[in-house]
Amino acid sequence: MPFDPLPRALPFLPQPVPPGQQPRLLDALRAQIRYMHYSLRTEQAYVHWVRAYIRHHGLRHPAEMSRPEVESFLTWLANERNVAPSTHSQALSALLFLYQKVLNIPVPWIDEIGRPKALRRLPVVLSHDEVARLLAALGNSGPYRLLAELLYGTGMRLNEGLSLRTKDLEFERRAIIVRHGKGGKDRVVMLPAALESPLRAQLAASHELWSADRAAELPGVYLPHALERKYPRAGLSWTWHWVFPQAQTSTDPRSGIVRRHHLLDQTFQRVFKTAVEAAGIHKPATPHTLRHSFATHLLLAGYDIRTVQELLGHADVSTTMIYTHVLNLGGGAVRSPLDHLAQSATSQPYPRPPAGRPPHAREPLPCYRLPTLVTATPETLPPVRRVAVAALHRPSPITPNCIAAATSVS
Repeated sequence: MPFDPLPRALPFLPQPVPPGQQPRLLDALRAQIRYMHYSLRTEQAYVHWVRAYIRHHGLRHPAEMSRPEVESFLTWLANERNVAPSTHSQALSALLFLYQKVLNIPVPWIDEIGRPKALRRLPVVLSHDEVARLLAALGNSGPYRLLAELLYGTGMRLNEGLSLRTKDLEFERRAIIVRHGKGGKDRVVMLPAALESPLRAQLAASHELWSADRAAELPGVYLPHALERKYPRAGLSWTWHWVFPQAQTSTDPRSGIVRRHHLLDQTFQRVFKTAVEAAGIHKPATPHTLRHSFATHLLLAGYDIRTVQELLGHADVSTTMIYTHVLNLGGGAVRSPLDHLAQSATSQPYPRPPAGRPPHAREPLPCYRLPTLVTATPETLPPVRRVAVAALHRPSPITPNCIAAATSVS
């Protein structure tokens, strides 16, 4: 049977397997990823890299290839495509998952290939003025400004803000429950007092869409894991509805059901990019920059790093420590000697040159002190140079280095 790495029909649904036949490779890959409970983003990334690996080697089956082909593909990514180390590592992880979990082929040679060294980069952070200009550029139309304010005011990731449900907003406690964050973890963040009224207005607009869906008898919203089977009517309830729903229905990327989803991240990213340009911000800012700015501004306000760690949902405080580097506490807390020099010059300014003469820069004192090189006397010089020349006329020992310097100048 010829090998076909690309699925037909819907690319996100495993195709039915006829009796006596093996599932196609990408379908088996998707099934194994879902068995391991990996996220949808991980599934999409792994399928992308496995497909690229197969096409790079002329549609050969991965079972027929081994270390030379894997190394050749990764070398092509690094040298020809010039990908970042993180992208390189992601492609390697996808191929390892394919060989170890799907094809059940041992890869003892993986340690010899090695992983690229991850580069530690400082995140982009906006100032308070830049955040204000950005929010003003987003305007008051649609939920985009409210979403940006929510990301900056709580430190949530973009997908965490988009996937908020009505039951996650607790106005009495002034809290927001972030569920299924990165790593499947839940946490609690503050509900900014300034966003209470806008969030209630957004819930009213969302309720109108929910009422229209119930009148049209559309399927309920997506529920995680087996909740849809355990509680068949939970997806139809207002409790589980999205805070930021899409204006139109769309197809579920895993089940294929047409239903109401939350706003797409790509849509907000395009709107955000336009607002960054309109605000005159010359930084590579993305929606995730608001999370970086949230953490940095909290540290600037004096909150301890453990509090910031809990709000961001970091498992290790060393991850949160990156924002202390953004603060540049090492260099920002130390006063440059140039500033001391400037302050000294301000308190004791240099004498101004006589009127009618152009200002001239002060020349450094020469490194040699030979009487034969100083032909002018202090009386024949302007007051600015008298002190320096008088010091040159004072007798001083002549050293070999001074003679060498004088000879080179002459």
